[in-house]
Amino acid sequence: MKRHFWGIPLEKHVEACFLKTCDQDDDEVEIAVDNAAFMDEFFSQIEDIRNSIDKIDENVAEVKKLYSVILSAPTSDQKTQDDLEAITNDIKKMANNARNKLKTIERNLESEEQERVSADMRIRKSQHAVLSRKFVEVMTKYNEAQVDFRERSKGRIQRQLEITGKATTDEELEEMLESGNAAVFTAGIVDSGISKQALSEIESRHKDIVRLESSIKELHDMFVDIAMLVESQGDIVDNIEQNVSNSVDHIVEAKEQTKKAVRYQTKARKVM
Repeated sequence: MKRHFWGIPLEKHVEACFLKTCDQDDDEVEIAVDNAAFMDEFFSQIEDIRNSIDKIDENVAEVKKLYSVILSAPTSDQKTQDDLEAITNDIKKMANNARNKLKTIERNLESEEQERVSADMRIRKSQHAVLSRKFVEVMTKYNEAQVDFRERSKGRIQRQLEITGKATTDEELEEMLESGNAAVFTAGIVDSGISKQALSEIESRHKDIVRLESSIKELHDMFVDIAMLVESQGDIVDNIEQNVSNSVDHIVEAKEQTKKAVRYQTKARKVM
């Protein structure tokens, strides 16, 4: 559901907040935007990036569900793996698209900042900073889900190895995982009376982790530079969010004052 203030969608109001400044007396000072057509195109790009980030967020929720399905069964079925791979590829594609657009905007801002400072420059920097943070937050959430899945899968392997009498430390298990060879896990235990199901689970979990490692590395390389940018912009984004919050509070307060004025005028008419 979209939130509205005085019949205006919140996002439109927030956009307008960057088109004006307010002094200590809350007097609004309009600032002209240099190129309206250019800004329309810019906001279209911003909307595309925002939609991509929102879709990534939805897909991350689906990935978490599939991780739970995989972990709840001794071995994952092919359909579940195919679904997970498809969603993972979608996330990678959309994340790469969002990252490239954010980087393009960043480069344009850096080159133009040397030439001039204008109202639209401030708007673009603000929008870019907010979306960059949102992108990093969503990708961090995805990375956390991947790391959690990896740790739980590793725990399943460790328990199955313990059942066979082949107890391993975390360090030893990490070395086995880094080797990328499932035979390292099963060497010497194939003939030890271990059930086929236990052996199959060890191999299945190992494959899950190998697939996951590749995805984690790709995504890390993809958004680490955006994460560094967001860290450097921390104060800027915090200020933007505070300004928007203050502006929204101001509108709510103004609305209440208007209601009081209407009630006062109504009472005054009755007295007259």
